[in-house]
Formats: sequence, C-alpha cells, structure tokens
Amino acid sequence: MSGRALLRRGFTHGSDLDYDADKHDSSKYINDPIHGYINLDEQVLQIIDTPQFQRLRHLKQMGSSYFVFPGASHNRFEHCVGTSYLASEVVKGFALRQPELGIDERDSRCVTLAGLCHDLGHGPFSHVFDNEFIPRACPGMTWSHEEGSEMMLHHTIDENHIDIDEGDIKFIKQLIRGSSQPVGDEKMFLFDIVANKRNGVDVDKFDYIQRDCYNVGVNSSYDFQRLMLNSRVINDEVCYNAKEAFNLTEMFHTRYSLHKRVYSHRAAKAIEFMIVDALLIADPVLQISQSVTNPHKYQLLTDEIVRDIERSPEPELSEARDILARIHTRDIYKFVDEFILPADLASIANSACINEATIVGYRSDNDDFAERDVLIDFSLIHYGMRKDNPVDRISFYSKYNTAEKFPISSSLISLCVPEKYEERIIRIFTRTPSKRKQIQGAARRLMEELSSRIVASSSSSSSAHITPNRGLTLPNNLSLSPAKRRRLDFDM
Repeated sequence: MSGRALLRRGFTHGSDLDYDADKHDSSKYINDPIHGYINLDEQVLQIIDTPQFQRLRHLKQMGSSYFVFPGASHNRFEHCVGTSYLASEVVKGFALRQPELGIDERDSRCVTLAGLCHDLGHGPFSHVFDNEFIPRACPGMTWSHEEGSEMMLHHTIDENHIDIDEGDIKFIKQLIRGSSQPVGDEKMFLFDIVANKRNGVDVDKFDYIQRDCYNVGVNSSYDFQRLMLNSRVINDEVCYNAKEAFNLTEMFHTRYSLHKRVYSHRAAKAIEFMIVDALLIADPVLQISQSVTNPHKYQLLTDEIVRDIERSPEPELSEARDILARIHTRDIYKFVDEFILPADLASIANSACINEATIVGYRSDNDDFAERDVLIDFSLIHYGMRKDNPVDRISFYSKYNTAEKFPISSSLISLCVPEKYEERIIRIFTRTPSKRKQIQGAARRLMEELSSRIVASSSSSSSAHITPNRGLTLPNNLSLSPAKRRRLDFDM
C-alpha cells in the first residue's frame, strides 16, 4: 500500500514521521462523570502512574456507606484526580483574570499536586480507619490520614525517583495540611484552594460533595462551577461575588445533609462497628495498626484487608471471619436508640458520663445484657465550622467594587437559616439484636437521670430534659429473633 493510501486511512508513513521529543505531547485525557474530560499532564501522570497512587483504586470513598448505598462504589482514586483538576482550574482562572497576582508555574504545579495527593494517606474504609480503628488499636496515638498523606507523598517520590525540588515537596505538604496563617513567603490565598482553614470553601469539598451526591442518588442544589467563576483574590484571600452568598449557604447545607442522611446512616454505622471489631481481632495477627509508620506496609493496606481476613486459615482470625460473614448475610449489629442533645446537656456527650458500664448499671431486674452487648457512638454533625456559621467567615465583593472585600450577615442572605449550626448526637447500638429492648430501656433511664441532675444543678430556667423519640420506642411484643429464610418453590 502506498504512503498516500496510508494517509487517506488516517495513518502516517513511517519514513515520513519526523519525531521531535521536545514537541511530544505526553498528556492524557480521561472522561470523568462529574467534570467531563480531564487533561492529565506529565507532572500529574508521574504521580498517578505509581503503585502508591494506584492503591487509591482500592479504597472506597464512602467507606461502609457502600454496604447501604449500592451506587457508592466510587473510590479515593477518582476523587483525588477530580480535586487535582479543580485545583488546577482555580489557579488558572486566577492567573487569567488577575495577572497582577504573579501566579507562576511553581504555584500552579504545587497546588495541582496537593489536590492530587491530599488523600494518599487514607486507610481501609477511609475515615473508619483513622477515626475509629487506630484510636482503639493504639490508645494515645495521635495519627490522622493527613499525616499518612505526607508519609506516602515522600514514599511515592522516593520509590519512583520523581524529580521534585525539596522546597516544592514542603510546600505541597503545607497545602495539604492547610493554614489560616501566613506560611513563609508563600502566597496565602493558595492555601484557600485545596484545604481551606479559613472558612472551609475548597475544591476538596467541591469534588466530594458533587461526586458523592451523584453516586448515591441525592440531589445537590448548589453550583460549585458558579463559585469558581465568581471568585477573585483580594488582600491575599479568595473572595466570592456577593450574589453567590446563598449558593455558598446551600453548599454547607448540602454537606450537613450528606452527613446526616448518608455518612452517618444507622446501618452504615452498625457495619462500621463490625468492620472495626474484625480489624481489632485481626490486628495482633496481621499487625494492621503498625503499618501507619511503615510506608512499604501501608502501601499494601486497602479495603482488601477484609478479604485477607476471610481467606486466612489462621484459627486466631476465626472470630473476625464470623463477624464479616454476618455482614454478608445482613445479620448486622442493630441500632437501639438516639438522643439529640440540647445545648444545655452537651456536657454529657462523653465516655466519662455515658459508656457501656453506666448503661449496664441501669438494667432492670430481668435484664441480662452485658457491656459486650452495648456499643455507643458520639457524633458531632455541623456545617463545617462546629458551632459557627461558615458563611460568616467568608469575604465577599461587589461587582461595583472588586477591590474591596466585606462580610455578609446571614440575615441579609435569608431569614430561613438555622439558629444552630451543630448538633451532638448519642446513638446506641448492640452486637446482640435480641437484647435491643433491654438496652433501650436502660439507656433511656440513664439519660433521664443525667439530664435531671443537670437541670437540678442549673441556675437557668431554660435547661431542657432529653425526651425519648417515640418513633424509636421498641414495642414490648417485638419479635427480635432472626426471621427464617423461606425456601423458594419453583414448582408452583
């Protein structure tokens, strides 16, 4: 076939190809369901195409929620790629709209890589590992996935001989950690992009809120793309157009709603307890907790750890295998009760006041449950800044004066806003479903006693009792024995 014929078919004849390495485009494109086509340049690909980053393909973004929401099968891998893309887009937008900021290639590169690597340190089932497993496996150890991300960043660079300046590595780590105070000679507004400690508006939230809503089938009413387009830097701070005030309020409300409806779902929390129990039993054998200080071992630690336990013939893991088998047959730990604490009673939301032993202490004469049957979850759900409204911490600008920043009071945004921005919740679960009614009665007697003591000792007349939720009251005649499985009759 002639060279001309090859060209007509879309090919180039080998002898006609003049390859110039300097002009070679080594970037790639991926089609992301959230952001569309994403360009991955060589600097990003040299991190992505490593065993350390590919590990994120095996870490569920939403942890145990996947057992409740089948669509939540997405992983940390795509979230990190999406966050990196948004970080890059924000920096490019500022450089285009405000050249006076002096954003250089190093700024863009480091912010993009910070977005890419910010979750490198997550463990199995994401926040379950650092929030629940590590504190119980290693009491007194203060370790977070952010520390793990810094460790794995160094490990990734060293193991794959990636050429990054040591000063840039330090800057990337600082961007991952976030800061609300000046850091050396770095541009302060860059710290508002990936991990914003001023007010929580960052591309990490932009991506995970949109991605999680998309995958679990929850509608999101805020628009992060408008926020990116209607932002500018004023006095070294990322500020937003005043017309986006309600959009930002909706973003934080969506975050709260996801925590309330999805991330802390009762069944997901029950399964989380089961996973943690299995990991704690397996820890002395598999030395899971020791991996957090060893990047070579941590690189191999993913959600697959539960499959390793199930496949293991070790007799010491028999109890852990039994717990995991219960998840597969939906014989999960059971939710017992929930108490949303009034602000006056927030002081009792701790393990010193409420623990397994104190609940056992309020058993009635015929109760036979023990401490091992009781599980307690202390939750704090908020809009992102604990008791404060995060929108109060955001600076805005007017289209009539883009050089001046100012706050906007919530009352000027909407009168239909919450009076409080955080809630403390105590939830009781049990490992033994047949003891649910007993444990609920004891827990309610304990809560009534604690609230009565506080009300009696308070000088305020506004102190409130904890009122049990009648919708959660278990009936006396509730059948708590597991239902027998019906045998399907195909001869009908």
